[in-house]
Amino acid sequence: MKRIALVLLGFAGLVGWSEVVHWRASRALVHDRRPARSEAVVVLGYRDRGTEANAMNRWRVRAALRSIDPALDSVLVCSGAGGGPVPEAALLARHAAALGFTGEVRLEDRSRSTWQNIEFLAPLLDGVDQIKIVSNPLHAQKARLYLHHQHPDLAARLVRGGDYRFGEAWPLKPLLAAHGLRKLALGKRELARRAAM
Repeated sequence: MKRIALVLLGFAGLVGWSEVVHWRASRALVHDRRPARSEAVVVLGYRDRGTEANAMNRWRVRAALRSIDPALDSVLVCSGAGGGPVPEAALLARHAAALGFTGEVRLEDRSRSTWQNIEFLAPLLDGVDQIKIVSNPLHAQKARLYLHHQHPDLAARLVRGGDYRFGEAWPLKPLLAAHGLRKLALGKRELARRAAM
């Protein structure tokens, strides 16, 4: 009985840790919201090789749509080339439309990495007052880090999106937290390598 209680306590601690990691990531490298008239909500794709958005991309689109501020002139920017017959960006846009989104959509369909997502997105973000990058929170943090490095002027417009919700997808959060922290560390190492070149 005591062993079961310890296992349950350990599992609860792991889930709690992952919630904190995701919560902190969702608030990293963003600014307080300022008066704005327009925004770009950027949704980053995830390894789609089919002709329909996969489960992760469907979740990311839902998070992007709930990030949209109805009081602003908003554009949804879908990013990713993917590895299938239909670009990931198009799959994201198609799923957003299936969920009822009827606003402006811009596609970036050349990128094959988070670095390229940010590199190729920049021209699509020009002219908006605020930018929200939506993915799972740790991936979005990595993308914001890259935006700060590549385009500090655009990074100054970053505000928090709606990709974190307490308890959402909690069984996956410990795994996503561990994977995301590893990828974030690799991203920081890559930035240090680029700075040293």
